[in-house]
Amino acid sequence: MTPNDSSGFTLGALAERLGARLQGDGSRPIDGLATLKDAGPRDIAFLANAAYLKDLADTRAAAVLIQLEHAEACPVARLVLDNPYLAYAQLSQLFDPFLARPTGGIHASAVVAEDVRMGENVEVGPNAVIEAGVVLGDEVVVGPGSVVEVGARIGDGSRLHANVTVCRGAVIGARAILHSGCVIGGDGFGFAHDGSRWHKIAQLGGVVLGDDVEVGSCSSIDRGALDDTVIGNDVKIDSQVQIAHNVRIGDHSALAGCVGIAGSTRVGRHCMLGGGVGLSGHLTICDGVHVTGMSLVTNSIDTPGVYSSGTGAMPNAQWRRNAVRFKQLDDIARRLARLEKHERDA
Repeated sequence: MTPNDSSGFTLGALAERLGARLQGDGSRPIDGLATLKDAGPRDIAFLANAAYLKDLADTRAAAVLIQLEHAEACPVARLVLDNPYLAYAQLSQLFDPFLARPTGGIHASAVVAEDVRMGENVEVGPNAVIEAGVVLGDEVVVGPGSVVEVGARIGDGSRLHANVTVCRGAVIGARAILHSGCVIGGDGFGFAHDGSRWHKIAQLGGVVLGDDVEVGSCSSIDRGALDDTVIGNDVKIDSQVQIAHNVRIGDHSALAGCVGIAGSTRVGRHCMLGGGVGLSGHLTICDGVHVTGMSLVTNSIDTPGVYSSGTGAMPNAQWRRNAVRFKQLDDIARRLARLEKHERDA
């Protein structure tokens, strides 16, 4: 892929693209994005958190993406809009030097089966392997060393970075981004025990990823045992996440690093799971649930909101005393119940 050419932008053109109200010289050239503290005279900075107001007065940026309530305090040109962080995200796509449309072509060292169906401008990198029956949509990029196994389908505009594995029969929607080392559609963890040894259960289902899904490096999404594992549209999955067989995740949800979801759990739409969250198997999490980092969820959640579990770090001596008290909670609860009953009966 050729680098994205971000030259030639003016402040006025960017303001028009964002639908922002420009206060300043629209002809000023812009070459990049930077923080308020580090921006130079050809950069755009952004203020999305009041904690960084301290850096606004001394910024050297050409302009700042800013909300109206802070605009008067800005010493340079500003692009006034409701959501500066969203505007920053949109501009970041313009200034990413490697975010460009693929030029197409199959590297000489790639191995591509004869019956693979490819759309226009498909790019296959060095040492990639595309097996029989695979379908690749328009402008798909398969990075170096990646493997797309038999019968898999990948939608238009999706990109596999280096060393991605898409297993047999997996279905990937349009505009997906799969980062290095992730495995889509590996076998779920299914075994039956006969009293002395384990017997593998063949994983007969598949895995389906919707449109605009992103999967971080070294994450695994297992195929279903019978039914498919299904990841909805616009789901964002961080690095080192484990999603077990037959899990379903609703549209627009986000999972931070090291989340683990056990088999057959259902996660709703617009859910957020913080880093290190664990969900037990066969649960149902309704739409609009936010689980904070390092929480363990062992029961279904049927009401939207923010949920937490566990305790924060504290000095070890204090933690040891509290751990003893945790073991006494059941006895204390029973004694309290007896006292309350005695008072009611008195």
